[in-house]
Amino acid sequence: MHNNDSSALSPSHDYVFTQPVTAHQVLEKATELLAERYLRQGEFFQAEDTKHYLQHKLGVYEREVFAVLLLDSQHRLIAYRELFQGTIDCANVYPREVVKVALQANAAAVIMAHNHPSGSPEPSQSDKIITRRLVEALALVDVRVLDHIVVGETATSFAQRGLL
Repeated sequence: MHNNDSSALSPSHDYVFTQPVTAHQVLEKATELLAERYLRQGEFFQAEDTKHYLQHKLGVYEREVFAVLLLDSQHRLIAYRELFQGTIDCANVYPREVVKVALQANAAAVIMAHNHPSGSPEPSQSDKIITRRLVEALALVDVRVLDHIVVGETATSFAQRGLL
C-alpha cells in the first residue's frame, strides 16, 4: 500500500532538501537538533552533554574561536554566541565584551568554550589565566561561570578538572 502523505515519513519539512547537502550543513543541523534536545530538557549543566554539543559547534574551525553559552537561572540556553576569532593557536578574549554580552542577554550563568585547532584539548596556561579573569569579571555582575570547555579532538572541562 502506498501512502502519499509525506508527513507520515517525516515529522517536519525542515529535513527535506532540494539541493545537495554538504557535510558542514549536516553537522549544523545535527547541532541544532542537539541544542533543541538539551534546551527542552534543561541539561546544559551536565558537562558531558555540553562537551558533546560544543564539539559539534567549535570542532569544525581551523582557527581559534571563543564562544559562550548564555544561560538562565535554570541553566537553560538563552543563546550561543561566538565572540572572538583568532589565529591557528590563539584568540584575544576581552572580559569587558563577555560581561557586556552576558548582561545584554540577562544571563544568570555562562559556560565558556573555545577550540584548539591543533586537536589537543589540554588547557594552556593562558587559558587558565583568562578563565580566572573572566570568572572575576562576571562575578562582579552576579553571573556565574559554570564551566570552560576546551575543544580539540575530544573536549576538556575545567569544572571536571577542578580548575574553576
